Amino acid sequence: MNIVQITPGAGGMYCGNCFRDNALVAALRKKGHSVLMIPLYLPMTLDEEDQTEGTRIFFNGINVYLEQKSAFFREAPNWLHNLTGSPALLKLAAGSAAKTRAADVGDLTLSMMRGEEGNQAREIEQLIAFLKTQPRPDIICLSNVMLIGMVRRLKQELGIPVACVLQGEDTFLDALPDSHRNLTWRTLAERAREIDLFIPPTRYFGNLMKERLGLPADRVRVISNGINIEGFAQSPISLPNAPAPNPPVLGYFARMCKEKGLDVLVEAFIILKERNRVKNLKLKVGGGCGPSDQPFVNTLRERLRAKVFLNDVEFHPNVTREEKLSFFSSLSVFSVPALYGEAFGLYVIEALASGVPVVQPNHAAFPELVELSGGGLICEPRSPKALADSLEQLLLNPDQARALGAAGRKSVQERFTAEQMAVETLLAFQDVTSREKAQPHA
Repeated sequence: MNIVQITPGAGGMYCGNCFRDNALVAALRKKGHSVLMIPLYLPMTLDEEDQTEGTRIFFNGINVYLEQKSAFFREAPNWLHNLTGSPALLKLAAGSAAKTRAADVGDLTLSMMRGEEGNQAREIEQLIAFLKTQPRPDIICLSNVMLIGMVRRLKQELGIPVACVLQGEDTFLDALPDSHRNLTWRTLAERAREIDLFIPPTRYFGNLMKERLGLPADRVRVISNGINIEGFAQSPISLPNAPAPNPPVLGYFARMCKEKGLDVLVEAFIILKERNRVKNLKLKVGGGCGPSDQPFVNTLRERLRAKVFLNDVEFHPNVTREEKLSFFSSLSVFSVPALYGEAFGLYVIEALASGVPVVQPNHAAFPELVELSGGGLICEPRSPKALADSLEQLLLNPDQARALGAAGRKSVQERFTAEQMAVETLLAFQDVTSREKAQPHA
């Protein structure tokens, strides 16, 4: 097939959607399919080979912002738009980019949803003009529903089906200011009728978005996210007849922020240290940490210092892929007790790929992932004590931890690889394009 994948970049921040899409495109290309991966907004920060290499950034973040704020800039000549969207300026913006707060961008989000009727209509036309210079694709796939505003014009001009991945957008949309939230959801529901296929990563999130957007069941197809498992070595915790890791290590790997429940995990770790049933327990915290995250991390360091446990904790921010693989293989048990309705959680699969059992909160997609993988336990959400109890159960029972870790690793190898994600995605795309060709056109 000839496929176009459109994915926003997050600048200097790590982005799970970027990782997922990049792995999918690499796997599709490995299978011999032609895939053009188009980046939007800012460059991507990845720990694998960038599949957008050589393709210019559309909807560059500087122009999108200025078009929202300035009527003059919307009508400005192309040379000015080209200047503000230069690779040098985008690189500079990417390096200083912080997490976008929904409360600050209600007007911009709604404008993007309105597509050709919004302030960024010029960006859509530039993307279409570029796509017309390329071989005609069989299908276009959007990384998330925040991009839905471009669909109407894409289909008008190219006459091909459009698929859209669902990846936890509800949390951002629900955090929009009151003045924009309901209207944005209504606009999204209206524009969603133009999408030929929605791809949620779990039943949980598919059902949630079907209800919130009124999506017909025949246009929603669950396809689990997958990862490139090359290089994931087994932790000793999952090796047959191997002694339990000494000292035992509790791990966390995600963005170092409150929303991911890092403070809940730190409190659970403190409880375990004070109980002292698990001797010499260590904590390793890895993942993305930008300038906006640092104050939160500093408060956790102070909390650990006050409890005299800081020396038992290591922080590993913004690591390379090789460092990430080594990180996971050193763990005894893993948890990211996210506070919000996580649609999937690639970090769970990464831990299981190393044979490390997980303990996750009993909400959102986590019970589904734990059930599918057989690789861990679930516990009461937002409760440091409940989390500590479940972590302690595995840390004090190495046979149980080993069995769960081994089951989780086997499950990842069978159903959560980038290759398997590519196979299922191709089947879904082929069904959509076949259905499209079978329909009579005026």
